[in-house]
Amino acid sequence: MSGKNKITREEALSYHLEPTPGKFEITPTTPMTTQRDLSLAYSPGVAVPVEAIAENPETAYDYTVKGNMVAVISNGSAILGLGNLGALASKPVMEGKAVLFKKFADVNAVDIELDTMEADEIIKAVKLMEPTFGGINLEDIKAPECFIIEQALKEQMDIPVFHDDQHGTAVICAAGLLNALEISGKKIEDCKIVLNGAGAAGIACLELIKTMGARNENCIMCDTKGVIYKGRTEGMNQWKSAHAIETTARTLEDAMEGADVFLGVSAKGAVTQDMVKSMADNPVIFAMANPDPEITPEEAHEVREDAIVATGRSDYPNQVNNVLGFPYLFRGALDIHARAINDEMKIACAEALAKLAREDVPDEVAMAYGRKLSFGRDYIIPTPFDPRLIHVIPPAVAKAGMETGVARRPIIDMEAYVHSLRARMDPTATILQSIHARARKAQARMIFAEGDDLRVLRAAVQYQRSGTGTSIVVGRENEVRENLESAGLGDAFRELTVVNAANTKHLDAYRDFLYKRLQRQGVDREDAYKMAARDRHVFAALMLVHGHGDALVTGVTRKSAHVLERINKVVDATSESGAVGITAVLNKGKIVLLGDTLVHEWPDENDLADIATAGAGVARSLGLDPRVAFCSFSTFGYPVSERSQKMHVAPQVLDARGADFEYDGEMAVDVALNASVMKKYDFCRLSGPANILVMPARHSASISIKLLQEMGGATVIGPILTGVEHPIQVCSTTATVSDIVNMAALAACSAK
Repeated sequence: MSGKNKITREEALSYHLEPTPGKFEITPTTPMTTQRDLSLAYSPGVAVPVEAIAENPETAYDYTVKGNMVAVISNGSAILGLGNLGALASKPVMEGKAVLFKKFADVNAVDIELDTMEADEIIKAVKLMEPTFGGINLEDIKAPECFIIEQALKEQMDIPVFHDDQHGTAVICAAGLLNALEISGKKIEDCKIVLNGAGAAGIACLELIKTMGARNENCIMCDTKGVIYKGRTEGMNQWKSAHAIETTARTLEDAMEGADVFLGVSAKGAVTQDMVKSMADNPVIFAMANPDPEITPEEAHEVREDAIVATGRSDYPNQVNNVLGFPYLFRGALDIHARAINDEMKIACAEALAKLAREDVPDEVAMAYGRKLSFGRDYIIPTPFDPRLIHVIPPAVAKAGMETGVARRPIIDMEAYVHSLRARMDPTATILQSIHARARKAQARMIFAEGDDLRVLRAAVQYQRSGTGTSIVVGRENEVRENLESAGLGDAFRELTVVNAANTKHLDAYRDFLYKRLQRQGVDREDAYKMAARDRHVFAALMLVHGHGDALVTGVTRKSAHVLERINKVVDATSESGAVGITAVLNKGKIVLLGDTLVHEWPDENDLADIATAGAGVARSLGLDPRVAFCSFSTFGYPVSERSQKMHVAPQVLDARGADFEYDGEMAVDVALNASVMKKYDFCRLSGPANILVMPARHSASISIKLLQEMGGATVIGPILTGVEHPIQVCSTTATVSDIVNMAALAACSAK
């Protein structure tokens, strides 16, 4: 890839290889631990739902995963922009699509690659799988076979069949177009629309837009041979012929003259600035070719400031991204046990997306993208990480499906349905997106202290190539170069700044700073010099305080206690100075912050109040409303124990301080996190489950974190070091490359 988000071959392969090959796994949802569980799950208990389904096939949606299961099917004949590379080569893409279904709409999906180029064989194979799935998502099948396959399956199957390359692009395109025309003050039925690219996506876009009101005679379709007009014979097929019109235009340049709208699903550079100049006032340009658009927004705006431009790229405003559509279309369709996804459901999806973009954008969404978003020329389509999508789009789709008679099981209580969708929302992606977006805005010079560790080097490369900022690696040049070359990243050496004591001109200044700071702690000038020259943690911290970098990430090669002790030689990072370690745990759609996981060994009630306040600050920086629980084995005074007394008193300390966030305790963890258990204590001051758990001691916090990570599969970010004068984050020795990059992004967010 080109541009800021450069991805190397080695990085992409490593992502798909580690921690296990591929991108997802299958996890049981019912207990499977005892002989009785086995008897219920299989023989003899399984015979009961078998008989129930045989008697009433509709109950398959009740007793199996059919109602939340989609097949992602391809033969690899049109993989992304790579062409026909075959079924097996398409598997990474189809796995990726399956993961997107789960991540964005909690739809289970399985990829199926069919090793044939014959349309009839694909039709037969997919039709035979109908009992297994609640929906079929066709993907990366070349035209015209994709049209034949989809049409035949729609006619033969009683579940939704959806070719995302066609209809997914069409839905998002239509949503953006509705808003672009509203801004430009035009009506779709009056617009001259030019489409370039007569493949699956292009034809689907034009067909949906016509269904929404565009007039056939106002729509001109072009392909590589020019305008598709009545009477043309070269390069034609029945799908193109359906959109042929009477016109004297023969080239794309001819067609673009006076056009209100351009839709491009073709190739880089297909549109020139002269073509844009010839368009009508307030032209709408959807240059959706990937990875490079038909014309870039910069090129278009250079000649037409009044143009509204959308592309398929995430580094430009107004991204036409299919992930805004297909997960939520299927979510709505599956939830009404739909027989099909029809035009009315697609239009409902487009209109709901368009309406959402016109509404006030939540702060957490703006935070995720590092800028304020509001409806206008640069924001006509919602962003993929908008948490409202899950509870706004599926209800609109479901309602349209019910009104058009394709629902087997209509939703009776729509309000309850919307509430259930809200509960599916996973804040994890939004929070991580927010952290990285703010880091990109900061553009911090990040000091990576442990340049002899390959994980650190790979993280440094990723940090810089993702456009987050500049990577400064502390290490020996030869060693860094050799390690990068061994990982297949030799070309990255020129991109990184490598620094150590042997090649810095600042060592004397570093020594003098240390000597002045530590001279009354038994450190002489020689000691200070050796410390600065030989200890990378000290050296990196000295770089930071002298402004030779903006933030620091370290801790991968040594225990956190040792690293913190070394850093404290340079900056105050102790409990007395107000330092606190807060760890974010993300699991199953929930995020909980735990503290103190780094600094306070055995905090008293005042320390606990400090930890709670620090945790509230971290929570707010992540877009959360803080709710603090002081955790213990005791709950609100029972059982009585001297050990839990400080947890009982800590809320009183916050009372005296006038803390401006919710807090209560002491309480057991199940009371803190389980709403139904918390209801038993109707006097509890928390308005909902806690998202900050203050633990009695560092060891209990550490045990809890590692247990959740190892047994629960939680994603852990931290410990997040707060209360330190300079932006420093300390990783764990088990940190992965992704963990290090996340910690670097956190450090960058605090950089001045």
